Amino acid sequence: MKIAGMASNRGRNLLHIDDLAPAGAALSVVVTNREGAPVVEAASERGIPTEVVVREEGESRESHERRILDRLSGYDFDVVCLDGYMRVLTETFLDAAPTALNVHPSLLPAFPGMDAHEQVLDAGVRTTGATVHVVTEAVDAGPVVTQEPVPVYEDDDADSLKHRVLYQAEFAAYPRAVRWFAEDRVTVDREAGEVRVEGDTGGDFPQRRLVSEDRAATLRYGENPHQDAALYADDASEEASVVSAPQLNEGAKGMGYNNYNDADAALNLIKEFEAPAAAVIKHTNPAGCAVADTLAEAYDRALRTDAKSAFGGIVALNRECDAETADAITESFKEVVVAPGYTDAALDVLREKKNLRVLDVGDLGPMAERFSERLTENDLVGGRLVQERDRQRPAVDDLEVVTEREPTDAELETMVFAWKTLKHVKSNGILFADGTETVGIGAGQVSRVDAVTLAAMKAEKDADGKSAEGAVMASDAFFPFPDGIEEAAEAGIEAVVQPGGSVNDEDVIAAADEHDMAMAFTGSRSFRHD
Repeated sequence: MKIAGMASNRGRNLLHIDDLAPAGAALSVVVTNREGAPVVEAASERGIPTEVVVREEGESRESHERRILDRLSGYDFDVVCLDGYMRVLTETFLDAAPTALNVHPSLLPAFPGMDAHEQVLDAGVRTTGATVHVVTEAVDAGPVVTQEPVPVYEDDDADSLKHRVLYQAEFAAYPRAVRWFAEDRVTVDREAGEVRVEGDTGGDFPQRRLVSEDRAATLRYGENPHQDAALYADDASEEASVVSAPQLNEGAKGMGYNNYNDADAALNLIKEFEAPAAAVIKHTNPAGCAVADTLAEAYDRALRTDAKSAFGGIVALNRECDAETADAITESFKEVVVAPGYTDAALDVLREKKNLRVLDVGDLGPMAERFSERLTENDLVGGRLVQERDRQRPAVDDLEVVTEREPTDAELETMVFAWKTLKHVKSNGILFADGTETVGIGAGQVSRVDAVTLAAMKAEKDADGKSAEGAVMASDAFFPFPDGIEEAAEAGIEAVVQPGGSVNDEDVIAAADEHDMAMAFTGSRSFRHD
C-alpha cells in the first residue's frame, strides 16, 4: 500500500510509519504547505519524494487544494495520512483523494482542536491518548478508526504529556490503523460516519491489549542491586497471590524483585496439591517438594531433597502454618515463607527471625479455582508474549503405558505427583520422585541427558535419606534418544513418565524394556522456559 503523507512541521508520525512499514505500507510522497518544514529534509534523506505547495496570500482553500491534487497526480497512493497538517481540508480535496486519515492527541470526542494537552490538564482527567480518525470537513469529528490511551500523572505538564502521547499513543495507534488499511480490513462509510474493521476481535488473544496496573510497591532493587524495580498490581485478580499478600513479620526488610519471583513460583507449585504439601524454591526452581499426612512432615521431606540448595530459599505451604512446621523452617536460613494463614504460635516462632518475610496469601480456594487466571505473560524488548497457562493435571487414568512391564499402583501415583511438580521446573527438566516426595531434580539444562545426570548426582550427593534406587523419573519433554533412559537405569530408576512423541520413541521404549522399566506417556509436554 502506498501513502501520500501531508505535514506542516516535522512529520514524526509519518517517519515512524516509514520506519515500521506496517504490512508493507510505504510513503510514496510527502507534501507540505510550509517552506522549510523539517519533514522535507527528513523525507529527502530517506529517498522519499517531496512536494512543497504553499498557500498564496489571498488564495482560497479550494484553489490551494486543487494545486496539491495537481502535484499528487503524478504519484501512486492508496491512502492519505495527515500528521500535524495545519489546514482544514475541504470537499474539494476529500472527494478527489482516497481516504484521508489524521491523528489527534486526545481520546476524541474529548478535547478536540488546538491545545489538547492543556485541555486535558485543565480538566484534571487521569487518562488521555491519541485517536486516528477519518478526515472530514468538520475538525476532529470524523469516524474513529482506532485509539490508544495513556495515563496522565499528577506531575505532568503540557510538555511531558505531549511526549508521552506522541511516543506511547500516536506511535502505536497510527501504524496500527495503516496496517489495517494495508491488510484491506477497513470499510469506511463516510455518509453514515462509520468505520468497520474486519477481525478486530476480543477474547483471550484480542487484536489489541490494554494493560492498566497500579504500582503497589517500589522495590529495594531488581534482580541485581544496580537495577531499579517496582511491583505493579492487578486489582481485578481474584486468585491467591503474593502480590496482594500482607507481610506479617513487622520490621523485616522489604520484598525484593527476586523474592517476589521465587515466592510466586513456590505458591504456584503448592497450589497443585490438595493434601498437605510443602515446597522449597530457589531461583524459581524447586529444590524440593513433598506431599504428606502433615504439613511438618511434608516440609521435612521437601527440605531433605536438597537442604544445601534450599539455604536462603523460599518456603511455600498449602495449609495454615503451625508451630511445628514453623520451628522446622527456622532451623535454617530462609528468605520468605508463603502460606494461606498462620497460627499465633507459628507467628511467634517465625517472628524470631528478624528478616524472614512472612506472607499470608489467604485461602487458596477449591482446586477448580486455584488457577483462575487463564493467561501468563512474559515481557520482551519491544513486545510481550502471552499464552494460556499450563493447567494440565493428568490423573492415573490419563497415562498411556507403553512398556512390557506395567507400572505398579504406587508408581502410577508417583508419576502423577512427579508430573505436577515437574511442570514448575525449568526446561530441560528431569525430576526423580519416590512416593509423593522429590528425590533429585535436574533443572534448566540445554541437554536432556545432562538433566538426567544432574538429577542423579543431586539424589546421590545432596538428598538426605533418599535414593534414586527404585524411584520414578519424570521428563518434561520426550527423550530424543535412548541415552537418557540408559543414564536413568544406571542411577537405579525403575519407572518413567514422559510426554512421548519422539521419532525415536520405539528405541526409547526398547531401552526401557531392556532394563525392565515401566514407562507411561502423558501425551503432552510441560516446558517451562521463563
